[in-house]
Amino acid sequence: MIDNLKVTKPMDMALVSDYIRKCSKESKFYLGSDSERYKRKGIWYADYTVVVVCHIDGCHGCKVFGEVQTARDYDQRKDRPSMRLMGEVYRVAELFGKLEPVLKSRYVEVHIDINSKKIHASNIVAAQAIGYIKGVCNIDAQLKPNAFAASFAADRVKEIISVPYHDARVTA
Repeated sequence: MIDNLKVTKPMDMALVSDYIRKCSKESKFYLGSDSERYKRKGIWYADYTVVVVCHIDGCHGCKVFGEVQTARDYDQRKDRPSMRLMGEVYRVAELFGKLEPVLKSRYVEVHIDINSKKIHASNIVAAQAIGYIKGVCNIDAQLKPNAFAASFAADRVKEIISVPYHDARVTA
């Protein structure tokens, strides 16, 4: 478990696992993580959004589960956010670990919101992130531009969860 963590509307892992079990063998699953840095009362924080995208039958739309985790951000330089980016990687690996028993015989991808192009700041941890996911999850991680679960789904889930009238533990 990651220390110094506040979780907004946590995912119900039993519900997510049950949903995955009920999906056809043709369904595909994408786990992703993204973060957003902000300052509150002079202290830097990051909201980490983790998602599970269930692509129903591999061709019939998606069901998306997600949660937002808030933690202190200790990166000193905004242009070199290595700690925060690796925080995304640790969180998606932890999510994979929680769901691994139901994902074992399934098509699964892990998506990380890190750019594959060296001109972008997030690329500073690309090799480290790929190695971590390979070592912990035994899966090859997908980076931008192929990481839609991190780049798009996680962004959208955070927007939905941030709206007070949504019960966004499970979103469609």
